[in-house]
Amino acid sequence: MKLIAAYLLAVLGGNTNPSSNDLKDILESVGAEADDNRIEFLLAEVKGKDITELIAAGREKFASVPSGGGAIAVAAPASGGGGAAAAAAPEPKKEEKVEEKEESDDDMGFSLFD
Repeated sequence: MKLIAAYLLAVLGGNTNPSSNDLKDILESVGAEADDNRIEFLLAEVKGKDITELIAAGREKFASVPSGGGAIAVAAPASGGGGAAAAAAPEPKKEEKVEEKEESDDDMGFSLFD
């Protein structure tokens, strides 16, 4: 991920075709180590490709990945007669927000944080 971030930073900085030295400089500026093999692999994969097209293709791939937590599993009732009652979901209670008034400084004449 740090290599991809360095590549994206270089492209956002105006370098449309960053070299391995450019990526190494970015990584070294934040104290991260650069692996030459991984940098060369990344540059070979993105060579001649537009970054916006790569991001769009990545979004399409991530859209098909289940994210977990999107669906709620509901257990079936143990008895057969309570289907209608089990189907009705309880309404969420509306919580009333009670704003507390700030205490005045009139009794002492100063605030703790002044």
